[in-house]
Amino acid sequence: MADAQQFHAIGRRKEASARVFLSPGDGDVTVNSKDSENYFGRRTQQARFRQPLEHVEMSGQVDIIATVQGGGKSGQADALRLGIARALQIMDPDLRGPLKSEGFLTRDARVKERKKYGQKGARAKFQFSKR
Repeated sequence: MADAQQFHAIGRRKEASARVFLSPGDGDVTVNSKDSENYFGRRTQQARFRQPLEHVEMSGQVDIIATVQGGGKSGQADALRLGIARALQIMDPDLRGPLKSEGFLTRDARVKERKKYGQKGARAKFQFSKR
């Protein structure tokens, strides 16, 4: 598994993190030892993590083995997308420009806001009764 032509990167989103191993191949994508179509049920999630590959026209040229954990499927798909973009940049530094211009190398730092004491949630308050 650890051969010289393998590139490793990590992507994160919300509570999810993805370890991505990219190597030259015929386009196989394996996520947590499953085929990506079986792991991500929705087509939108599958399309989301394939965006960097399609943008640099390398869809059928690299094999991807990924381990994702934490969060939900949507956050995992976005974490995988960032990991793939970072691994592509390591593999070929010339791809940095096209990936950066589309925002694939930017980590989405938005996370869930914490619940505040004396309130129902982060922003929601308990109902106030004047009388």
